[in-house]
Amino acid sequence: METILYGAAVTLRPAVPSDVAAQAAIRAKPEVYARWRGDADLAAEVAGDLGDPGVNLLVIELDGRTVGGIQWGEETDPDYRHANIDVYLDPAMHGRGLGTDAVRTLARHLITDQRFHRLVIDPAADNAAAIRCYTKVGFRPVGIMRNYERGPDGSWHNGLLMDLLADELTAHDH
Repeated sequence: METILYGAAVTLRPAVPSDVAAQAAIRAKPEVYARWRGDADLAAEVAGDLGDPGVNLLVIELDGRTVGGIQWGEETDPDYRHANIDVYLDPAMHGRGLGTDAVRTLARHLITDQRFHRLVIDPAADNAAAIRCYTKVGFRPVGIMRNYERGPDGSWHNGLLMDLLADELTAHDH
């Protein structure tokens, strides 16, 4: 994806190799790592995402400064075609609506430009802040995915599957 996307506050641009260190540093912050985890070498993992054709990693920028990452992938089977989104934000930026702006901006692009009729996102079931963020964009809970992901302590935790149909995308916070 070559396109730069502009939200109300954030800019989303395709990640390039020079972004790896900043993305890995945000992913290493305890609040982000607790939800995203990853390999021991986060820089290598982020670099691997850049080379993975199934991952479209975008840098979230605020006033030209990297504040997070958002990525999307797609199910290409025409009978099940949809896109999925994952997002992380520097904890210092939480509570400002930037995550909502980033998710809404990418969702609009996926629906309008990429012609997806359905998007999915799957926060941890106990991640109330993420669920509020996605709900503001128009995502709705579909159901609990039991023992969906392994936590840092090795135990399994539930996820919440949420989806958004093209006509449910909200224009702005409400």
